[in-house]
Amino acid sequence: MSEAVTRPSANSDALLASLDPLLRNWLPRQRWFAGKGRPVTGFEITAATELLPPGAEPGLLHLLVRVHQPLPAATPAADHEDLTPDCYQLLLGVRIELPPRLAPALIGHVAGGALAGRTVYEALHDPRLATLLLERLRQPGRLGALRFTRADGTAGADIPAGLVPRALGAEQSNSSLVYGDRLILKVFRRVVPGINPDLELPLALAGQDCRRVPPPTAWMTADGGAEPLVLGVLQPYVAGAADGWELALQVLAKGEDFSAEARALGQTTAEVHAALAAALPTVTLGRAQVEQLARGMTERLDAAAHAVPALRPYASALRTAYDALADLAAEGGSGLTAQRVHGDLHLGQFLRAPSGEWTLIDFEGEPARPLPERRTPQPPARDVAGMLRSFDYASRSHRPWSPQWSATCRAAYCTGYADVSGVDPRTSPVLLRAHETDKAVYEALYEARHRPDWLPVPLAALNQLAAGEDAPGPEPDTVL
Repeated sequence: MSEAVTRPSANSDALLASLDPLLRNWLPRQRWFAGKGRPVTGFEITAATELLPPGAEPGLLHLLVRVHQPLPAATPAADHEDLTPDCYQLLLGVRIELPPRLAPALIGHVAGGALAGRTVYEALHDPRLATLLLERLRQPGRLGALRFTRADGTAGADIPAGLVPRALGAEQSNSSLVYGDRLILKVFRRVVPGINPDLELPLALAGQDCRRVPPPTAWMTADGGAEPLVLGVLQPYVAGAADGWELALQVLAKGEDFSAEARALGQTTAEVHAALAAALPTVTLGRAQVEQLARGMTERLDAAAHAVPALRPYASALRTAYDALADLAAEGGSGLTAQRVHGDLHLGQFLRAPSGEWTLIDFEGEPARPLPERRTPQPPARDVAGMLRSFDYASRSHRPWSPQWSATCRAAYCTGYADVSGVDPRTSPVLLRAHETDKAVYEALYEARHRPDWLPVPLAALNQLAAGEDAPGPEPDTVL
């Protein structure tokens, strides 16, 4: 296998001359591009590695690209110096002519620069190039700017050769390849220096023999200065599995009960939380830390209200949830324990195998939040709140709307969590309400930016939470 070639930075200008016009049009249209709504003012290539010899047909070019954009309007002036342009991982195929079967992967035809006369496309959709990625992961070591690592440190039979790749088309913040229904490779798109929780936490859980989470088989990193950039993680693929979101929608469509599955999901969550607490440090939050937790929620609410006008009528009432959390700490009654948690828990993060066993995936956390925050111990109620919101999302996406379905699932989930942990999340209503409010605020901002038709769903929940009601809120105005 040929050596990868890392082009010196002096050649970046020639590459950019080829790619800049194409990326300005293609990149903002990608589901995983975080800078939507702001113009792209320029690109900077921080690393370029040819994974096939120069001139090979097809070629495979790995890029780490910083994208320069104006700062969001709501960014405080004090934070400007701390913000750096987002860095994206791109895997580009290069051919003289693109076969018809790869037409959907087209990025564009190059007019000038180092790749003049070539056609550039998304390499993950080319089985030939996707197979090369797996071969690199089978062989630990360094190739150009990239490093490939195996869980056992050596090449082994757990990554067979010749597995046929296919790209998953599901809407997500990253890209995934399935190899022969045996392995799945998640390729992170927006990358930052530091250990990604989607590698860190499954590795820790593997050390606890937690079978609820597929263990990492191999991973791919690059130099990122003081800390590496985690670029991709290879894990076992749960063949024939149904994700919890699709399963819930199927049950809703049939008018059937989902409470037994919801209870099993609560049990699974508690098992994973227990394993994480055993594998990694836990902390008891003091008054100052709980007040800081409430302050962060308030700041996120204020920023979201600035960006989403429809959220503003609820903002004042929603702050009472965070004030109550701060008051709890001031009264000396918090006693909260924080630990590493999933960080972005919802129905779609669970997979039910044909055997009926549930597994949990995607530990990256909410990608829009800074990496240090995603790696900070949090109260387990954060994950519980995410699941409660997910049951609400499912029920509101179905017609006719079924508030009782959501209420039953939410109760069953908490009961299942208590079955394993011995603690029912509903016995801490102040903490749970604060986290559920924080999650719904995040959802409102996300939907306003990416899926405006879904915005009525979190707004309906925020209306309910602002009123301090336990019953489901009003039905959304928009049919999803």
